[in-house]
Amino acid sequence: MHDIPLPSALLYSSARLDRASHRRTDADWLAAARADTGAGFVAYWRGKLLIAPEPEPRAVLDAPPREDAGEGVFLGLMNGSPVFAVDLSAHDAPLDALHRPRGAFLELRGLTATLPAEEAGLLATARGLLYWQSRHKFCGVCGGACAPERGGHTMRCAQCGTEHFPRTDPAVIMLVAKGDRVLLGQSQKFPPERNMFSTLAGFVEPGESLEDAVRRETLEEVGVHVGTVSYTGSQPWPFPASLMLGFRAEAVSEAITLDAEEMRAAAWFTRADLANRREAGFNLPPRDSIARKLIEDWIAEEH
Repeated sequence: MHDIPLPSALLYSSARLDRASHRRTDADWLAAARADTGAGFVAYWRGKLLIAPEPEPRAVLDAPPREDAGEGVFLGLMNGSPVFAVDLSAHDAPLDALHRPRGAFLELRGLTATLPAEEAGLLATARGLLYWQSRHKFCGVCGGACAPERGGHTMRCAQCGTEHFPRTDPAVIMLVAKGDRVLLGQSQKFPPERNMFSTLAGFVEPGESLEDAVRRETLEEVGVHVGTVSYTGSQPWPFPASLMLGFRAEAVSEAITLDAEEMRAAAWFTRADLANRREAGFNLPPRDSIARKLIEDWIAEEH
């Protein structure tokens, strides 16, 4: 079993962003940063982000919000300049809430083929934080209204004072291998017309280790038992709020028993099978995903 680490900068990573967390409680500094002519603003609207689509997609960061759009979330420093994210979802005409508006609000996942990696990471961070804020407008303890603090990284209940912090849901994603074959599956959630086979994945349950989650999910989804489990790397996945934790897993059984509610199909594939996938009429997951990276790294090991 090879423990092959993935590159640290998979798409949607914001490694180049200095989060400058010590500035989140400095109200005067944040106010000055928002007014800085060099500040950047990520505009978010109902799950979409402001993009200038021509000639190639680029994030629009130079259209600051108007005064009634709110303070937004402080994301950090990019190349030394402050960057904020602002949620315009309350506006039916979101471009009207911006100074110097341009571009259009688009889905992030449809842009990954051409969007620069550093911009994809910045937009993913903005999307994740603003999605979290939108789901924590009311306190889970007493039901009172919550308001953002600490540059938008805390939601505090005005009634009972409880602080709520950003949540990321851990999910394991694993390439299960046995000898010269890997086990890939087709989730019921995948569009049938794509005929896509991918690595198995699932959310970590309370009181469960990551390794145990790999074994449980594999057994539940396809009935295959797993022995050795090795961590390879992770990827932020803000669709809506997951952290994908990548693993290699060594199967100790081969027979497949599908959970029909979760899985449409599953099969063992050789490297030759994957190389000839177009002729066979199936697809692999998109290149922006850790799933695809896990598969491609395994294919490359032959050489």
